[in-house]
Amino acid sequence: MIHVDAQSEPASFNAAVRQKGVAWLQKNNIPLDQPLPPKTELEPYWRSCLYDLHESYRGCCAYLSIFFERYPGGGSVDHFIAKSKRADLAYEWSNYRLACSRMNSRKRDYDDILDPFEIETGWFRLEPVTGRIYPDPGLSADLQLRVQATIDRLRLDDAGCREIRARYYQEYCEGAYTSGFLKKRSPFVWTEVVRQGLL
Repeated sequence: MIHVDAQSEPASFNAAVRQKGVAWLQKNNIPLDQPLPPKTELEPYWRSCLYDLHESYRGCCAYLSIFFERYPGGGSVDHFIAKSKRADLAYEWSNYRLACSRMNSRKRDYDDILDPFEIETGWFRLEPVTGRIYPDPGLSADLQLRVQATIDRLRLDDAGCREIRARYYQEYCEGAYTSGFLKKRSPFVWTEVVRQGLL
C-alpha cells in the first residue's frame, strides 16, 4: 500500500447518491447515529458513482495498489467505515475507497485496517523480485504491528499478490514496458523500486 490522495467529490454525486441515500434512510426510519439494525440492506445508490470513483483514482485499488479495468466488473466501492457501523456515512464520497472486488471482500467490516488516505508512503516495503511486502523496520513497534495487521487482514502478502507484484517488476526489467507504464499500472511497485534505486 501507498498513500492515496483523497479526490474531490464529483458534481453529480450529491443528487445521484447522497440525496437519494439520505431520503431512503429517513423513509425507512434508519437511525444515523447508531449501527444498522440486524439484516438491514441499504439501497446501493453508491454503485452509480463507481465510474467517477474509478476515474478519480486512476483505476488503482486503494489497498492492492494495482490498476484494474472497470469494464469487466472487477471494481467496487469500499465503505472504509462499514455501512453496518455508520449508516450516516453510507452515502458519503469521503468514506469511499476504490477497491478491486477481492480486496473489498477481504476487508468486509473489519476496522483494524489502515486507511490509504492516512498512511504514509514507505510504511509498506517491498522485495521486488519475490513480491513480498513487510512493514518498514524503521517504524515504531506499534505502527509496525498495525501495518502487519493490515497485511494479514487483507492477505496482501499471499501467493497471488506476491506474483502480481513480482511479475510487474520482472516484466519491467525485461523491457516489456516503460517506467511510466509501471507507475500507472503498479504504483506501489514503482514507488518501491524508485526508493531502492532500481529504476
